[in-house]
Amino acid sequence: MFRFANPELLYLLALVPVAIVGYILAVVSRRKALARFGNMATVRELTSGVSSARNHLKFTLFITALTLVIFAAARPQFGSKLREEKSEGVEMMIAVDVSNSMLAEDFEPSRLERTKYAIDRLFEGLRQERVGVIVFAGEAKVQLPITSDYRMAQAFAKRISPNLVSEQGTSIGKALSMAMMSFAKDGDRSRAVILITDGETHDYNALEVAKQAAEMGVKIFTIGIGTPEGAPIRINGDFIRDEKGEMVVSKLNETMLEEIASTTDAAYVRASKQSIGLDEIVQKINEMEKGEMTTLRFEEYNEQFHYLLWIALALLLAEFLLLDRKNPLLSRFNIFDK
Repeated sequence: MFRFANPELLYLLALVPVAIVGYILAVVSRRKALARFGNMATVRELTSGVSSARNHLKFTLFITALTLVIFAAARPQFGSKLREEKSEGVEMMIAVDVSNSMLAEDFEPSRLERTKYAIDRLFEGLRQERVGVIVFAGEAKVQLPITSDYRMAQAFAKRISPNLVSEQGTSIGKALSMAMMSFAKDGDRSRAVILITDGETHDYNALEVAKQAAEMGVKIFTIGIGTPEGAPIRINGDFIRDEKGEMVVSKLNETMLEEIASTTDAAYVRASKQSIGLDEIVQKINEMEKGEMTTLRFEEYNEQFHYLLWIALALLLAEFLLLDRKNPLLSRFNIFDK
C-alpha cells in the first residue's frame, strides 16, 4: 500500500508552475533588453560564449530537483507488512438516494448536500465499525465497498451526486438487495443498513427484500429526508415541470420507510433541519450486539523519501557544475546550440 505521510505538503507543488512562468518571463525580458543594443545577429556574435541551451538545461535540472524535494518532504511510504486485527463492531451499508428529487431545497442547500454533510460527520466519529456506501435512483451502485478506512470513506462520500447513476427513479428494493450482497459472508457479524431517502417510490419489492433481511438478522434503519409539504426540484437553475407545465413538487413519503424499518425490528427517523438523524440511528446501532470482525492492516511503512532526495541532490550538483558559458575544451564537440 502506498501513501504520503504528510500529503498536505504536496500543495507546495503549486510553486513549480509559478517558477516555470517566472523563468519564461525572465527569458523574454532578457531578449527584449538585448534587442535594444542593436542588431540581434551582432549581439549573438558578441555573446558567443553564452549558451542559452545551457541555461535552459540548468533551469530544468533545478525545477526537477525542486519537485523531487517537495515529494520527499511529503514522505512517500510503502506498507510492508500485513497485520490481522480482531475487533468487535457492526458492518454498516449506507444507501443514499441520489434521484433528482433529492435536489429539492426544503433542506438547505438541498436534501442531498445535507445528507453528504451528515455522512461526513458520521465517518469522523466511527471507531470499530466497518462501513460501505451505495448510491441509488432507478438503479443501484456500490460507491464504496465495506471498509474500515474512514478517510477513504469520507473522500468517496463527498463525490456522491445524481451523475453516478444513469437511470432516474427511486428503486429502494434494488438498493437494499445490493446492500445484502455487499456484506461479508464469513463470520458471525452484526449487520445494519442505513437507508436515506425521501421515500418517493412505489417499489413494493422493497418490503420483500426487508423480510429477507429480517430472516438474515440484518436491521434496516431508515431516514426520511424532506418535508410533507415538499419543495420544487431545480436542476442547473431550472425547475422541473410536468407535461402540463406545472412545477414538480417532491414530498416526503414516510409510510414505506416506516414499514421497512418495522419489518426488520429497526427504527425510522424523520430528518429535521437541525439533524439528519444519523446520530440517533448510530446510537441505536451501538445498542446492537457486536460481532467479531477481522481487518487486515499494514503494520509498517517503509520510508521512500531518501531515494528522491539523493536524486534531487545529484541534479542540483549537476546544475551547479554546469556553466552557463561554453567550456573551451568542449566547444569543438558542439553539445549545445548557441
